[in-house]
Amino acid sequence: FWLKPRLLKCSKVSPHHTGEPFKSLSTKNIPLLIGAMREIICIHLGQAGIQVGNACWELFCLEHGIQPDGQMPSDKTIGGGDDAFNTFFSETGAGKHVPRAVFVDLEPTVVDEVRTGTYRQLFHPEQLISGKEDAANNFARGHYTIGKEIVDLVLDRTRKLADNCTGLQGFLVYNACGGGTGSGLGCLLLERLSVDYGKKSKLSFTVWACPQVATAVVEPYNTVLCVHSLLEHTDVTVMMDNEAMYDICRRNLDIERPTYTNLN
Repeated sequence: FWLKPRLLKCSKVSPHHTGEPFKSLSTKNIPLLIGAMREIICIHLGQAGIQVGNACWELFCLEHGIQPDGQMPSDKTIGGGDDAFNTFFSETGAGKHVPRAVFVDLEPTVVDEVRTGTYRQLFHPEQLISGKEDAANNFARGHYTIGKEIVDLVLDRTRKLADNCTGLQGFLVYNACGGGTGSGLGCLLLERLSVDYGKKSKLSFTVWACPQVATAVVEPYNTVLCVHSLLEHTDVTVMMDNEAMYDICRRNLDIERPTYTNLN
């Protein structure tokens, strides 16, 4: 779908305005214009959500010049809250920048890749949550049994991140609707977020189930069960189609054999 852009009209002009047109607006000035800091918390669920999250946080760090250990040499204001990157990162007293994110999976394999990867020093250990038994591509296991046991811990870690925000705007949820964790636990978490943070925006980035690249026979069933909660509990859902992204990699980027790294 396409959103029609709206033009905003200003009724008042600053007395300091010289009449010259605005040339460009740096993201560094955004917090100064809006007055208060506006934070966003990212929640990455299941294998797909975590692997997409890895690629996203690597990009966020590169955009703001943040090193894999969380240090930012270009930031001279330690602890300052008026920087643009503080929307996604919280800054400690020691000058380390920690993502406002939670990584969750019902089994430890994928989360362990984050714990031992290049950006292992970037995340706080409490932000990486893993169980001992996966959902086995079963929506019911992720929503009603195994996922139900871990959702309170996820909400507690999310609450700690929210308490550290001065003006929380909402949540970005990364998941896949074909697996058991992304669909089952994802729906359960969205339902609980609607109860605890009813007025906050919730945006979902969801990997859609594709018949050509499916890894489980039951993906269509998980998807049907997941879509109901997405419609009910999210403000915007951005669908990511693996099959379409494979075609883009082959046709537009000339990659003969695309991998998940290319897709992310």
